Amino acid sequence: MENPVKPADLILTSRAVFTGAQDAPRPSAVALHGDRIVWVGPAETLPDGLRGPDTTVEDLGDALIMPGFHDAHMHVFHSALYLSPLAERFVGDNEADAVARLAPLAARRPSGSWLLAQGWRDYLWNPAGMPSRASLDAAYPDRPVAMYSGDAHTLWLNSCALARLGITEESLPPAGGSYDKDDEGRLTGIVREAAAMELMPRIVDEFTREELLDAYRSFEAYCNEHGITGICDVSLMAMPGLDFVRDDLYADLEAADELTVRVSLFPTLLEDRGRLTALRERCRGPLVAACGFKQFFDGVSSQHTAWVREPYTNARFQGDCGRPTVDAEVMEGLVAPAAAEGSPVRIHAIGDEAIHRCIDIFERHPVADDGGDGVRPRHTIEHLENFQPADIARLAAAGIVASVQPRHITLDPGGPERDLGPARVPYMWPFRSLLDAGAVLAFGTDSPVTDIDPIDAVYTAVTRRDADSHEPEGGWLPAERITLAEALRAYTAGSAVAAQRAHELGTLEPGKLADIVVLEPNPFALAPENLQQARVQATYVGGRKVYERP
Repeated sequence: MENPVKPADLILTSRAVFTGAQDAPRPSAVALHGDRIVWVGPAETLPDGLRGPDTTVEDLGDALIMPGFHDAHMHVFHSALYLSPLAERFVGDNEADAVARLAPLAARRPSGSWLLAQGWRDYLWNPAGMPSRASLDAAYPDRPVAMYSGDAHTLWLNSCALARLGITEESLPPAGGSYDKDDEGRLTGIVREAAAMELMPRIVDEFTREELLDAYRSFEAYCNEHGITGICDVSLMAMPGLDFVRDDLYADLEAADELTVRVSLFPTLLEDRGRLTALRERCRGPLVAACGFKQFFDGVSSQHTAWVREPYTNARFQGDCGRPTVDAEVMEGLVAPAAAEGSPVRIHAIGDEAIHRCIDIFERHPVADDGGDGVRPRHTIEHLENFQPADIARLAAAGIVASVQPRHITLDPGGPERDLGPARVPYMWPFRSLLDAGAVLAFGTDSPVTDIDPIDAVYTAVTRRDADSHEPEGGWLPAERITLAEALRAYTAGSAVAAQRAHELGTLEPGKLADIVVLEPNPFALAPENLQQARVQATYVGGRKVYERP
């Protein structure tokens, strides 16, 4: 009788395999055939016929085999751009230092072309304070400069850039945005929120398609080097035609067999939902899928544009509670028909009032189950920095995914206390409380806002300490620490839920896609403070080795 078991192409064995289904790794073997996992279990119980004459077997010793990291929230266009020779990325020590750091970019880019950089954070400078166009004008009077803030919500422009973009003192910003002016009514060069989003496509339009493809190729390799096998490429814009979800570039890379990450696309949710329909028609392969929508409900706390119920502790004016980017009624009018059609929605909501209203909307409009794969689609809230206490349990009960970025916790030391005060601080990034309430956590980086390295993000989630400074000692709000297994699940299975692909990604199980990372030393053998010693040894996407540590 013919053996029904097909020989595996590759069998990986280790004394430490973390499938995601348990809290600790176990000695196991993982067998792959084509782009799928076909068997997982103790090596001594390997079924007859699974190891054939052409099967490759790799014994990885004590290294950890686990599902590939899946970044649940990333802006790929900007991430690739700012890590490429086309732009620069830095925080700077102060305004003058940030201007000085443009010099290498000015030297390598063609004369008259845009100088584009990202990363400045005025609240981290010494001295702190919002910059103006004057310092850029002094260095680059005849060349347009656009400096995107580290939180990706504010542009700092010089006079040449304002002129090229046609912005004058009489110009009106789009709804949800602003052009800052000084006391005399003159433009300062600071452009915020929707107004900044509207300008970015015009600024980056000068880059050629091949330049952008090169940037994407390099960024894919950077992801693979860090064990990332999947990404959610989410819209960065809340306006028509400006989402920067570049399916055209992915299509070119896929056609050339150069796509080495699995991509889930989330374009902007508009009244016209045709873009997602078109993307689903075009993206039918296992590497690129169109999975839902994205929208914005507010801004960021550091700039007082996040929508909070009570005024900011350091209010800049009476009733300073931030604001929604769109009225709650408008947001509900966008979400309701999408949910009824079976399309999940991801909403950027940072302030406690934005989160509260978002839960209200999602409770009233759960995603209709399309019945396609047996996995009910779920809405997701992005960032969730500061909760009204009762909303933690409400979010979990409604089945809403909490898509969070651990490294955001320590981006602005002292910022939560400064902006929100001691009464609200205990409900900031409450990972332990969310898990205890039964919520699904999905981890990501919001790249380019923070670097893509998953191990640094896991370290921060487990220790509540900054991955660079390792401060504060003992961790910030240490009661909200989570375990290593919980953090790894959030970065794999949880992200797969946010991507609407839990049926095929996120755990090591037969039938799922063979997206795998190998770490050494095994992080489960390390003390929490030493987790960053773990290094990616190999990365597999669909059973194909796309990275191996030299």
